[in-house]
Amino acid sequence: MSRVSANSSPSRLVSMASIVRAYTLPILLFAGAMFYQLFLIPNAFPPSHYDVLQIESYSSVEKVKEAYDKLESKWNSAVEVFDIHEFLKIRYAYELLTNPLWKRDYDIFGIDEQLHIVESASKRYAGKHISELDFPLLQAPSGSIDHSSKVITASDFQYIFPDAKPWLIQLYSSGSERCAQFSKSWNKIASLLDVFANIGMVELGEKELAIYLADRRSTGKPFFRNGIPSLVAIPAGCRSSKCIIRFDGELTVDTVTNWFATTVLALPQINYYSRESLVPNFLGKTSLHKVKVIFFSNSGERAAPFIRQAAKDYWASASFAFILWREEESSYWWGAFGVESAPAIVFLKDPGVKPVVHHGSVNNSFFLNLMENNKQQELPQLRSVTSMELGCDPHGYSRAGYDTVTWYCAIAVGRPSLELNKMRETMCRVQETLSKHSQVDASSENQSLAPAVDAFKRRRLTFAWLDGEKQKDYCQFYLGQATSEHTCGQRRGVTDIPRLFVIRYLRNSSAVDLRTEEKTKWKSLLVQDLINDSDQTGQFVAGYKGEDDVSQITHWLANIISDGDSRDLPFFTLRTPKLVPDDTEPIWSMSAQNIPLQNLKQSVLGGLSGLSAYREDPRVGPFLLLGALISLGTIWLRRSQQVQSPELNQPSFNQPSDSNQPSQPSSMDERKQKPSDRVRRRPNKKPPPSMTDLEPSDAYQMPLSDSESE
Repeated sequence: MSRVSANSSPSRLVSMASIVRAYTLPILLFAGAMFYQLFLIPNAFPPSHYDVLQIESYSSVEKVKEAYDKLESKWNSAVEVFDIHEFLKIRYAYELLTNPLWKRDYDIFGIDEQLHIVESASKRYAGKHISELDFPLLQAPSGSIDHSSKVITASDFQYIFPDAKPWLIQLYSSGSERCAQFSKSWNKIASLLDVFANIGMVELGEKELAIYLADRRSTGKPFFRNGIPSLVAIPAGCRSSKCIIRFDGELTVDTVTNWFATTVLALPQINYYSRESLVPNFLGKTSLHKVKVIFFSNSGERAAPFIRQAAKDYWASASFAFILWREEESSYWWGAFGVESAPAIVFLKDPGVKPVVHHGSVNNSFFLNLMENNKQQELPQLRSVTSMELGCDPHGYSRAGYDTVTWYCAIAVGRPSLELNKMRETMCRVQETLSKHSQVDASSENQSLAPAVDAFKRRRLTFAWLDGEKQKDYCQFYLGQATSEHTCGQRRGVTDIPRLFVIRYLRNSSAVDLRTEEKTKWKSLLVQDLINDSDQTGQFVAGYKGEDDVSQITHWLANIISDGDSRDLPFFTLRTPKLVPDDTEPIWSMSAQNIPLQNLKQSVLGGLSGLSAYREDPRVGPFLLLGALISLGTIWLRRSQQVQSPELNQPSFNQPSDSNQPSQPSSMDERKQKPSDRVRRRPNKKPPPSMTDLEPSDAYQMPLSDSESE
């Protein structure tokens, strides 16, 4: 017996643990229902100010005054010491509900922004008599609300849906101190977003409109999640209340403008960089053909919406970054970019080119002018999207126009490296030299440069640089296999040798006219593709083999152009390799075209605030209890079925063996064959009789005429 008890105790523990584990879900649901009903619901519905005055909700101002007079006389006639905290609650309710604006906001939206005064006054007046208290407890707004923005009424609101520009609307109350304090910040927000959005205000006195724009509790009562002022955004093209976006963050200029620019306008973020992270994380990762635009800020605020809009519009040619100005780093920034103080804007272009620096604040129009004047590098990069614009394309386009027969393109090519940067710097100086000579009259000392100066002035000569690592086929096509080992393709060694070459393009008018005539005729798609892909200009390439000197390169270019314009070279075409397309646009731009771009933090906070609204829903507790009961019954039924099924399948060992009963299969093969045997067996019962099986009583055999019996 002792062995049985010893073995049964662990089995009982295991059985109890399995039972608890099986019923975990209903236990948790039941505990959640009890916690919700006993703790959350009472705290979510505290006594109202009408309950404090012992009158019905939404009573008139006259009844509020009568109730307060009765309670005050009771407190004055009381002999015992009264509770100062209870009296202050009564006094607070009286002052709140006798003010028409405060009463309206409290009755409709539950706004009670001065409730903290009761606690502070209780500590200040502890142990004092009623006669020693200073009234009133509540103060009217100290400042006025600026109505420079458009005040929207219910009749105006119907014209907002839809609008080409988004709307930013502030819901405010004329009796709110917070709204009066927010007035100055609101004006600054309106000035920053004025170009991109319509700005409006709605007073809570517009009852129907304010209720339409407010949140709704589970009970259906309108409310403002963070009080007033409350901000809502209506995106462009919005046609219903489902697309209205409500702001749930901190009411600061920086936070509101960032929310609107990111969530509604879908503008990209511009990151801040430190002195240590600027080079590896921004300059080192930005495309080489882009101009770097660096803002120095002394406040640390996010980029203004017009700057972020410019970052989106000029994405193809510029990259943007912000730096927080620190006085201890001023000497470093002065030596690096020539920045003296903040705010400032720096435009970084080609290697060796002096940065363009602007000190002081800028507005939208002034900044756009700066961007237009500095959006391109001095020496542009030859890419698939710029070849036609630069005139370095074999399909017959020249910057000088379609009437130009001969033009030139000087290209510095190499892998991205310090050597290529030096070559690019040299080419910028060559271009600057020709530009200076083209602005003055030709003199005897620079007659040797006249062909290059004239070609550059007439836009027949273009300068560019080429990424030899990315454009391997294009690079090898012009340099050849023998001289392109250290210039084109992937870097295989330490040595990088940039090279300079000039392409002379020659337009053959008769050949072009013939191609145009062939295109007008009917051709198969294959023939048309071959005509379009083939070059329409003749090309001659000359490589530079001299030193990296501005004067030598300038004279070499002049000789090449003079020789190319004077000699009558034959016209022949080749099929030039196509330039490799640039990288696709960034993920923020792609998502901005498909779905609204939302700040992750703002989305998480909005989701959490949305869940918090269910804390006040009285239906949650009963639903949790119902779920606990259903899960309890389901689990009990399933476990009881599992317990009964083994008992039915278990053989009886107490009954005597019967020789007529079939024996149990002794091997796995017999067990596998048993189902098939069961299918093949047929019952011993006779099948039911059919109509054709029974012989009728009056049946007889009819004799045939040709029978042998006859």
